[in-house]
Amino acid sequence: MAALCHDLGHLPFSHAAEKELLPDGWDHERLTLEIIRSAEMESIWKEIKINSDDVAKIAVGPQKYKFGDYSNWEAILSEIITGNSFGVDRMDYLLRDSHHAGVAYGKFDHHRLIDTIRILPKKEGDSIEPVLGIEEGGLHSAEALLLGRYFMFTQLYSHPVRRIYDIHLKDFIKEWLSEEFLSINVEDYLQLTDNEILLELFNAARDEKQKGHDSAKRIVKRDHFKVLYQRNPKDIQKNRYAARAIFEMACDKFGKKNVRIDCYKQSSNGHEFPVLTEDKRIVSSLELSDILENVPIAALDYVYINTENKKKAKKWLKENLETIIEIREEEKIEAIET
Repeated sequence: MAALCHDLGHLPFSHAAEKELLPDGWDHERLTLEIIRSAEMESIWKEIKINSDDVAKIAVGPQKYKFGDYSNWEAILSEIITGNSFGVDRMDYLLRDSHHAGVAYGKFDHHRLIDTIRILPKKEGDSIEPVLGIEEGGLHSAEALLLGRYFMFTQLYSHPVRRIYDIHLKDFIKEWLSEEFLSINVEDYLQLTDNEILLELFNAARDEKQKGHDSAKRIVKRDHFKVLYQRNPKDIQKNRYAARAIFEMACDKFGKKNVRIDCYKQSSNGHEFPVLTEDKRIVSSLELSDILENVPIAALDYVYINTENKKKAKKWLKENLETIIEIREEEKIEAIET
């Protein structure tokens, strides 16, 4: 039941605008908790003799669930669903997304991986806390999974065209909403679906008097903002906030409504986990695998410009890039201190 309920709280179109559309302190995990504990669900749990808090603890996990300690067994059950390295949620979306997107980046030998997953102490001699690890014979499958995740992030999830449509969708919903945020009342929240948003989006695209018309029209007509700048290692060496500097200057030059910025960096990659070696010792995956040791954390920076200003903006940026990203002395000191 926890596996079935794990993503109940997702907004329409999943993660596209979660941070901007929910009040402070709310995310899809908290909404999942509210739905699991709702009156309608409570009647289901009562009928099948399950405690809603038991489902919630395992469905959402100890990182988000703050209402009680986890037994070792509860922690393992939750990690099977939500774990960063071997959680079935992550395995599933990689395989499913790669299939439906028509790419091979997210494919890996999940049968071999599942066969070799084991419950192991987090570190040999250091703790008896159990976590999901793997037998040494399954390490290549684990490498393929985590490399696949990196490739999917860099090649598919972080693709600039995919990302800008998230931004246009977020802009539309923000304008279309009568309130500042989506309702966190469970009854109201469950009424808002992808279909309802799509209907309103198509209506707004046809009628310039409706709220969100410009964003809706850009989605329907496929007239998305174009990339003006994307992350470059040389620029990052000079100024780690290069994209932000370019965005702010572009807003001054072309107007804020004509420019968008998108910055993202993975919080963690799940590359470290215990491995049971052939001689029955437990070793960190990073000690056995140079591949996992060196897989980078996916990061992106995009600055977008509307179609009408693209040519002029490209010329402007080419002429002014070095000046824009150069950090003044007082900014260098502030960056060091923070």
